[in-house]
Amino acid sequence: MASGEDQVLVDERRRLPGRGAWLHHSTACLDRAEKRRAFARALRRTGPLDTSGVRSYLEPPTEGVVPTTTDESGSNS
Repeated sequence: MASGEDQVLVDERRRLPGRGAWLHHSTACLDRAEKRRAFARALRRTGPLDTSGVRSYLEPPTEGVVPTTTDESGSNS
């Protein structure tokens, strides 16, 4: 992850210049990092940081996803 002005960005290729911070690929880890203000410390920034881009990257898409159902035998239908 890298930081813009006040926005935390996902750097999948690990090529953006500047400081970075590692985060597990889970929203629970992001929640803990936000609560502990870990991004501000790791990126040496003061004040709140916008992590909405990271959250949208970590959360699975919900639109257009068709739930699968299983019948009594356990097979998908």
